Amino acid sequence: QVCRDLGMTLRSGHVNIDNKWQQTINEAAESGQEYLICSSLPGRGQTIDNYKKASETFNKAGEECQKLQLKFGYHNHDYEFEQQNGQVLYDVLMDNTDPKLVYMELDLGWVVASGKDPFDYFKRYNGRFPLWHLKDMDLQKKQSTEFGKGGLDIEKILQHREQSGLKYFFIEQEEYANNPMDSMKHNMQFIEKLKI
Repeated sequence: QVCRDLGMTLRSGHVNIDNKWQQTINEAAESGQEYLICSSLPGRGQTIDNYKKASETFNKAGEECQKLQLKFGYHNHDYEFEQQNGQVLYDVLMDNTDPKLVYMELDLGWVVASGKDPFDYFKRYNGRFPLWHLKDMDLQKKQSTEFGKGGLDIEKILQHREQSGLKYFFIEQEEYANNPMDSMKHNMQFIEKLKI
């Protein structure tokens, strides 16, 4: 109701799949939320088997969310881009989750900081990334920074939004040159000046 009173829409929120999962999805549906994004793997272990188990859990969660007109997804960090037996673990998630049940919120800063190419993911998994965490990163320190001050080509990334399947992006920054408000003002002005 507070969101409605302010003319705002609750698009997405980060959740865990735990023993309060049913309560979580019920409350999200009641609040009018559109996406529920799991922000950590439900099991431990940087192994192909664990990522396959996580994929099964995510497919089931996606089915449960769909029944309540919700969309379920997963948000990456950097560790998902580690490899086991020459296989990138994030790719295991991508290959074993149902695109109709599991949406991906791609944290572009962590993709690039992990040495991966977001455009390669857009091409190989066309349309699978309706949500982004859009942030620039100091690739040496592996810390977020203001747009234009790090190693991501924000303009080029945004030019590929259709291939990604982008519906919404969330500007994210966790470390600041001065303070969060100054950084957000800079980031918004940066976005407004882009020719996209």
